[in-house]
Amino acid sequence: MFRFEDKLSKERAANMNGVVLAFIGDAVYSLYVREKLAFSSDAKAGELNRMTAERVCAGAQADLARKLLPLFTEEERAVFMRARNSKKGTKAKHSTVAEYNMSTGFEAVVGYLYVTGGHERLAELLDTEGNE
Repeated sequence: MFRFEDKLSKERAANMNGVVLAFIGDAVYSLYVREKLAFSSDAKAGELNRMTAERVCAGAQADLARKLLPLFTEEERAVFMRARNSKKGTKAKHSTVAEYNMSTGFEAVVGYLYVTGGHERLAELLDTEGNE
């Protein structure tokens, strides 16, 4: 039976496909942004959705990845690079290929930290200045 508190070993997570980690990281980051906005605003759902879409898009995630890259550990950087450089099954729709690749790397790091139980580190990275 799966439980949300289940986690993977770092070794197993490091061997996961980078795009699969990004798939998980996309959902985790979206939930993070949605909760942050909902908890700090009296906005209605439509406005919250618009504000979320501005932050959870390839361009914004690529900008955030550029800010966070110097803060990544060697392990996080390896996950980032593997996912950024991997062959993707989908194409960028509203961003450049470079932005899409950077955002995939960012999402993979988020996914990696989430599945390995690195929630404190994840919060540390996502709460850095400039991620408002």
